[in-house]
Amino acid sequence: MSEKTIYNFNAGPAVLPREVMLKAQAEFANFHGIGYGLMEESHRSPVFEEVLAKTEKNVRDLLGVDDSYSVLFLQGGASLQFAMIPMNLALPGKPMLYANTGYWAGRAIAEAKLFGDVKLVYDGKPTNYSHIGDCSDWQFDQDASYAYLCSNNTIYGSQYRSFPDTGKLPLIADMSSDIMSRPVNMSKFSMIVAGAQKNLGPSGVTLVIMKKDLVARTPEKTPTMLKYSTHIDNNSMYNTPPTFGIYMLGLVTDWIKDQGGLEGMKSLNTHKSQTVYECIDHSGGYYRGTVDAADRSQMNITFRLGTEELENKFLKEAKARGFIGLKGHRAVGGVRASVYNAMPYAGVSALVDFMHEFQSKNG
Repeated sequence: MSEKTIYNFNAGPAVLPREVMLKAQAEFANFHGIGYGLMEESHRSPVFEEVLAKTEKNVRDLLGVDDSYSVLFLQGGASLQFAMIPMNLALPGKPMLYANTGYWAGRAIAEAKLFGDVKLVYDGKPTNYSHIGDCSDWQFDQDASYAYLCSNNTIYGSQYRSFPDTGKLPLIADMSSDIMSRPVNMSKFSMIVAGAQKNLGPSGVTLVIMKKDLVARTPEKTPTMLKYSTHIDNNSMYNTPPTFGIYMLGLVTDWIKDQGGLEGMKSLNTHKSQTVYECIDHSGGYYRGTVDAADRSQMNITFRLGTEELENKFLKEAKARGFIGLKGHRAVGGVRASVYNAMPYAGVSALVDFMHEFQSKNG
């Protein structure tokens, strides 16, 4: 590997397609010949309105979002959505149903408890979030407010292989870390939220896709900026939106289309993750995965070595070789390779070569 080659395995903000960054660089100071940059342009201008419309169309095209849903570009990340969702959608006296599959689901649960009764349909804490299992057996009270899950566990490294059938109960998903990494059946969901900084673009813009009829639930005294209806009625421009982030999200979704859409992403991501997991599984226990094989994430690959000292040596040598962002989250430690859409297969292949070499020298 060239000394100048860097492979970015950060969990977020994360790797972006090189082609996208080069295009943004070329347009940065003179956007489409207007003589100045899009970051300087008014969000009320026809120039930006065209960018916004194209980005929304890309989202609808890729995810199969019909006119019964609104597509919003908000701020505050998924963390603000943890509060906005129950604030807007909890029904008086009706519990909110959550699946606790890890750190970020837990954060969402804590926020929801500020607004009403929360009941768990699944709790992975007793097994340290090492698996999800068969969610078809989960029970969903049809008289509840809604059901909520986090589709990919960025920290512990698990991912839903399929999604539960919640009947008539609205299903809401935080897909921040695996949005557009594979096809999804949009009709299963009443709402999807996703911070852009892992698979869709830079930090600062949050994608929200929601059934329009959900806004009828919002209590009248909900603060204006925290009402989904405010942003629907104003086409995501009630206040100044994250214009550059929306532009970048448009470029990334252009790139995803060029890669064959979500089927193309699924094929690539499966190939990348299988390459790393095969290295782990064939290491004779030198590298140990932290999640049951059936529930392993294709986005965030988590593993441990024999000792913390050995892990630190691995991380130090990996960084020196140009592999950055491999340190596990501070809550769990270990090693984490985030292989989002924009991570090229060459980066995964180079990492696996390094893993084989490290084991050979330190086994």
